Amino acid sequence: MNQNYIKNEFMPTSSLVSNVAYITDYYKEFRYKQLLTDSRKLAIPHDTIFFAIKGQRQDGHNFIKSLYKKGVRCFIIEDKEAALRHFNEEELLIVQDAQFLLVKNSIRALQELAAHHRKQFKLPVIGITGSNGKTIIKEWLSQLLSDSFQIIKSPKSYNSQIGVPLSVWELSEEHTLAIFEAGISQPNEMEYLEPIIQPNIGIFTNLGSAHDDGFENRIEKATEKAKLFEHCKFLISRDIYSAVNTAILYLKERKGDPHFFGWTTQDVAIYPSAVDMRYLDPNVGGVNVGLYDPHTDKKLNFYLPFSNPAHVENCLHCIVTMLLFEYKEKEIQEKINKLKAVEMRLELKQGLFNCSLIDDTYNNDFAGLNVALDFLLQQSNKPKRTVILSDMPEENQKGLYEKIFQLCAKKGVERVIAVGENIKRTLIPDTETLIDTQFFATTEDFLSDFADGEIRFGNEAILIKGARRFEFEKIVDALELKVHGTKLEINLNNLAHNLDYFRSLISPRTRVMAMVKAFGYGSGTNFEIAHLLQYHRVDYLAVAYVDEGIALRNEGIRTPIMVMNPSVDSFEKMFVHNLEPEIYSVATLKRYAEYAKEKTYELNLADFGADVKDVFKIHLKLDTGMNRLGFATNDLPVLLGLIQSVGESLEVASVFTHLAAADDGEMDDFSRQQIKEFEEWAAELEQQLGYSFLRHAVNSAGIIRFKNAHFEMVRLGLGLYGVDSSKKAQEHLLPISSLKATISQIKVVHPSDSVGYSRKGRVERISKIATIAIGYADGYDRRFGNGVGKVYLHGELAPTIGNICMDMCMVDVTDIEEAKEGDEVIIFGEYPTVTDLANTIDTIPYEILTNVSERVKRIFYAD
Repeated sequence: MNQNYIKNEFMPTSSLVSNVAYITDYYKEFRYKQLLTDSRKLAIPHDTIFFAIKGQRQDGHNFIKSLYKKGVRCFIIEDKEAALRHFNEEELLIVQDAQFLLVKNSIRALQELAAHHRKQFKLPVIGITGSNGKTIIKEWLSQLLSDSFQIIKSPKSYNSQIGVPLSVWELSEEHTLAIFEAGISQPNEMEYLEPIIQPNIGIFTNLGSAHDDGFENRIEKATEKAKLFEHCKFLISRDIYSAVNTAILYLKERKGDPHFFGWTTQDVAIYPSAVDMRYLDPNVGGVNVGLYDPHTDKKLNFYLPFSNPAHVENCLHCIVTMLLFEYKEKEIQEKINKLKAVEMRLELKQGLFNCSLIDDTYNNDFAGLNVALDFLLQQSNKPKRTVILSDMPEENQKGLYEKIFQLCAKKGVERVIAVGENIKRTLIPDTETLIDTQFFATTEDFLSDFADGEIRFGNEAILIKGARRFEFEKIVDALELKVHGTKLEINLNNLAHNLDYFRSLISPRTRVMAMVKAFGYGSGTNFEIAHLLQYHRVDYLAVAYVDEGIALRNEGIRTPIMVMNPSVDSFEKMFVHNLEPEIYSVATLKRYAEYAKEKTYELNLADFGADVKDVFKIHLKLDTGMNRLGFATNDLPVLLGLIQSVGESLEVASVFTHLAAADDGEMDDFSRQQIKEFEEWAAELEQQLGYSFLRHAVNSAGIIRFKNAHFEMVRLGLGLYGVDSSKKAQEHLLPISSLKATISQIKVVHPSDSVGYSRKGRVERISKIATIAIGYADGYDRRFGNGVGKVYLHGELAPTIGNICMDMCMVDVTDIEEAKEGDEVIIFGEYPTVTDLANTIDTIPYEILTNVSERVKRIFYAD
């Protein structure tokens, strides 16, 4: 390939600083230049710089050609050959109007560019780090300070090596306060983030176990995090974290002591500049807090409308920050009263009229809208996309709503329902975008028209995103399908985390088949899980039956799908919907071969010609010791004959086996024998067929325990859903499901009374018995009755009492004083876990997960 003609478009130097200086100088006239690192999130091509980043799973250079075709003309690259390898000679002549800027490291170039941008502004900048609470504190401070400042903040939890520069890049002259969060997972990362944020006020939230494995100890982790505050004038933290204190001492010794404006529960002589917390007393629905501010020599009293210790601590960080900004006690209290617990997630809910609702009602900003629209794009199971959007009071209004409308158009939104005076006055639809737009001055106006039937919805994905004062939760309530109150929450972020963990264990060349059978292992209708897996580019999906595969195809899933239990009468359906059968017996293969030959003949008569090659893909299952389904050794001659009789239209896509005891160390010799037999048989098949195919043998436990058996593909099932049956890697996985119910009623029961059917429940003292809305019809097994099962609420476990009923059960909450009617209880989740419940009744996590009834409402959410 001749590349000489574009050599001058590349920077002649390998100096990163020179490259970044060139970039900032060359593009300084583009005030709203978009920085893009994920090709799927392209919004405005002509206004975009794409940073081609080489990641563990994806190489950004592979997407340059497609982005060019979409209109992008500026590319920051770190590999010249990789950037051009997808263009042929003729295409290279066409791309001469593009700019390719070569740098050592695209991420570092992105960071340097953002740091250069940050230096152009003089304003108070709050930098937040710590193990927990960063995003909550950032969002609360934004609410508390919004009427005094024009605020820019990180969207959601954009706190990574890439997220931070993308956040800071949005900083403009109109902003008077910035709030950015920074997270790290290993040493030497914060030194890149600090110059980008350049905070002059720091908040160190706390130090927990997150990312412990990336550091030698907590002291090292705290010290690394503290590097964010090396140039801060003020530092806000709490006194009780010894590792944090060590990090603060490090700052004092290395850079001079930042003014410690934190809060303390210890001896004020040790922290003379800290706000002293004199008392913390529970109150109805919250706590009373007494503080002494040494800077003003005043005693302060606040009521915090939270009882959760984490919320209380986060709120105290916010109060101390407001004291630093010289807010008065009365004003702080008035603002705290309006705070609500922030739901840091996008929730996917089932709506009326066959609609999907994306609930993002806790705030509204432009950067967050971009994130939410990306989530909306994943809902390809609905033919229409709608956005219900409020004013953005915290954003610079100049040109804002025109940008919003243009972004919605680029993201494929077909309908915008706009609520608010500003958006109604300034958003002028571009008729060429063909977006249907309706305007309402208030939320009440919209709800009134909806109730009167003047606004209609049907079979669409609806993003509901509004600033808190617009109370869009009322719109969600009006549009949400009301079903059984018990709910199963599915955390899509955790599922993506688990997928990434297992991918980290395999070669980049090894493919992943994800199991979405059995109602998504109990998690849902398969659709949401499948859409996420398709978005993260898994190579195959596997379902149990043909109807499941057809449903996924009807919902927009394009990923190859293997059907594990195909029936003979379903062959035509599989052909129509491009599904690939698992073939495990001579009888089934014989019938499928006959069908393939007949269908090939029909296609040839229809003059399809060469298009019928490899039309029929099959997956052969070999039985190496499971003795369930699969071909035996003596089936090989017949198997080969049947395949070869069809000709080129029939292709073996994969050959696989199932290990009988991949999670059991005592059976490793048997597993190794299975693997050895599988390799030998697969090699013989490959030789006889004359072509290669994918081989797969290991499930989730096998991925962890048998790295020599990953072959060309692995099958990921239970591990994807957060459970490691081998118990080797459970600490690396996150639970994706939380089953929750509510307390319907609490009664006082005396020792002479009984509880439940057959009077099985008995008490030995005057007791408080709570009835919760979950029973065996919801999947809560009857074996959990009579004290065997325990539910979690207010930080305590409450045992069941009496038999489990069909729709409800009873628990003893005598020792949980805070328990009240309407409280949410956790059946399983982070604690107790699915494995905990399985061990209690001597079963396996699979049974607990898949037993959750379809009548239980599923709520899917993601950050």
